[in-house]
Amino acid sequence: MAVVIRDGRIAEVAAYDDRSGPGVVTLADDEVLLPGLVDTHVHVNDPGRTEWEGFASATRAAAAGGVTTIVDMPLNSIPATTNLAALEVKQAVARDQAYVDVGFWGGAVPGNLDDLAPLHAAGVLGFKCFLLDSGVAEFPPLGRAGLHAAMTETARLGALMVVHAEDGALVTAAHGTSYGGFLASRPPAAEQRAIELVVETARATGSRAHVVHLSAADGLASLADADVSVETCPHYLVLAAEDVPDGATQFKCCPPIREAANRDRLWAALAAGDIDLVVSDHSPCPAALKRGDFAEAWGGIASLQLSLP
Repeated sequence: MAVVIRDGRIAEVAAYDDRSGPGVVTLADDEVLLPGLVDTHVHVNDPGRTEWEGFASATRAAAAGGVTTIVDMPLNSIPATTNLAALEVKQAVARDQAYVDVGFWGGAVPGNLDDLAPLHAAGVLGFKCFLLDSGVAEFPPLGRAGLHAAMTETARLGALMVVHAEDGALVTAAHGTSYGGFLASRPPAAEQRAIELVVETARATGSRAHVVHLSAADGLASLADADVSVETCPHYLVLAAEDVPDGATQFKCCPPIREAANRDRLWAALAAGDIDLVVSDHSPCPAALKRGDFAEAWGGIASLQLSLP
């Protein structure tokens, strides 16, 4: 096939024999034409923490990495996207800065149940919630009852609930510069137990649900017979805990990068179709915030431009 470009856009996919006309792009033997990627898990942080990342730089990075659509998470911007006014602020900020298509998640937090319907009507693609401390004060987590109430509402709306699934009761405070210590503070059981709660609540309410950034392969067992989708991230598929030196807080993310044997199980699940998609969970911050020990450093990996390679 031949691809015809007019005014910077794909205008036609023509027969291969038509490849000689104006605007036709012919690929070299070592070039591959792929559809643009969709990254549904991006923290742009704009407005409010724009020095961490803004729509202009994030969407340029996306385009450079072959990502033509991103979906912006409802945190870590200020305001968080937990009501209609905040969404409108985000849309206004993004409108003249975006180099790729941008969608938005809404947020489900304590006290904003009545905001979910207006956000849904305004076009958010679903709702994100945490089951433990999110790391930013303006986006508190839902408890068991709050999750049930929110998913009852998303079921009514026909909307998707996407969940950061770690059980805070099984997560302990990280201390010092030991990566092994940080890894132990967020055990696989914390993911597994939280995923069990998501599955249970989805069944009880009839809501669609999705588990974000799975790092612990043990959590897949709870999803085997559930109508709940799941994603993982490039850093969980490429990196391994054994290779992370002590003090290397640039590797800190939540949930954490786990051992090579766990990574192999994620690859097997991806190949088998038990993991539905791979997304970046792009979560940048100024370099100064990644310094210190594993208790102090920001937990996030900036990888939007790197996902495809």
